[in-house]
Amino acid sequence: MGITRRDFIKAAAAGTVLTGIGLPGIAFGAKKTVKIGFLAPLTGEVAGWGLPGLYGCEIWAEWVNAAGGVKIGGDNYMVEFVSFDNEYQPDKALQGAKKLVAEEDVKFVMMLGGSTWPGVQKFFSRNKMLTSTLLPSDLNPNSPYHLAPCEVHPIYNVTGVEWLAENFPKMKKAVICAQDDELGIPSVATYRAAFEVAGIEVVGENIFDIATTDFAPIVTSLLAQNPDIVCFDTSYPDYVNLICAQLYQQGYKGKMISCTLDNYPAILEKTSKDFLEGFIYQFPDFDDPALDAPNISFKNPHKFFDEFNKKHPASWTAVSYEYASIMDLWVAGAQKAGSVEPLAVFEAMQSMKTLPHIFGPAEWWGKELWGIDNALVGNWPVVTIQDGRGRIVEYKNIPKWWAKHKDVYIKHMEKLNQMWYQQK
Repeated sequence: MGITRRDFIKAAAAGTVLTGIGLPGIAFGAKKTVKIGFLAPLTGEVAGWGLPGLYGCEIWAEWVNAAGGVKIGGDNYMVEFVSFDNEYQPDKALQGAKKLVAEEDVKFVMMLGGSTWPGVQKFFSRNKMLTSTLLPSDLNPNSPYHLAPCEVHPIYNVTGVEWLAENFPKMKKAVICAQDDELGIPSVATYRAAFEVAGIEVVGENIFDIATTDFAPIVTSLLAQNPDIVCFDTSYPDYVNLICAQLYQQGYKGKMISCTLDNYPAILEKTSKDFLEGFIYQFPDFDDPALDAPNISFKNPHKFFDEFNKKHPASWTAVSYEYASIMDLWVAGAQKAGSVEPLAVFEAMQSMKTLPHIFGPAEWWGKELWGIDNALVGNWPVVTIQDGRGRIVEYKNIPKWWAKHKDVYIKHMEKLNQMWYQQK
């Protein structure tokens, strides 16, 4: 943990102990336990957006509990995560939801969402359970207690395109490749909108089946369009790895942009530093010096990054810190409410004008896009590969982009039937 006996005694005298992640707890007295549900894919092809998040939550809980727990409403709570592998299957998700709520008495359930959300939506709403998703496309007015408090996927991708256009104005032709699923298609709409606003023409697209393993013909057809930019959309890590290998083998020299670039050291091994130099994406490593800035709400990011990689080598992904950051927000709501009960925490979180998001203050937003203001939005980082390391180059403001260009964004979302009012 790294907390000294002197620090512990000093904090205890004040009634709090600062945890490694910056959450308040109480040192002494009777302790209760609050259970948090983790309902996400822990195996299978989408496990990379679930399992690393569970690893991060386990570190978060270790830090919090080692410091004495969290003080809420005069009680001292230890935090216990109860996980259920939904395998990214709707029936498994519903099975897990029932187990977590009825048998484990969890007070909050975190999910990836996507194809697993429709199967649990009615159950959670009926039970007035506070839930969160990493995919705000799951939000709709029929799920009033469902929040997207971490990332506004995929609209944050507009910031990468905006930065690219500002810094490389001669790049005017792009191609997009994306998997045909709930993560890929909304991102296609996002990148189409962002490229249009930036004055970049999309000269080719390939929406591939999720079972695809051979990307040679896809890359060949895309490069035949002579693009300045290859956009990987919101592709899973395995796809990005394979596509990068093909681009390298086929001699591509232009810009590349993607939502994520998980485990890029493995890509470097198959390509080169020169090939990946300048690759633009949206999720930083947490050893980035830019995360020392005062606007960053996630405490001790470097220590978190080091501990995560020590315990789980080659497992760091975009979600490694996201679920843990949601827990920071949950604690803020629970402490304001003075309760761990789902509705009380929800109402307290919604009453806050701004909340301490990972990358700075954020506000509730989303009604025009998802029919309900249950997503947190603010600044988001733009990351590029520099000499073999991902580094933040700038923070871009999503609300500012939205205020200027929302009509373009909605137009492209409607074309792909991705607006909340178009869903069945």
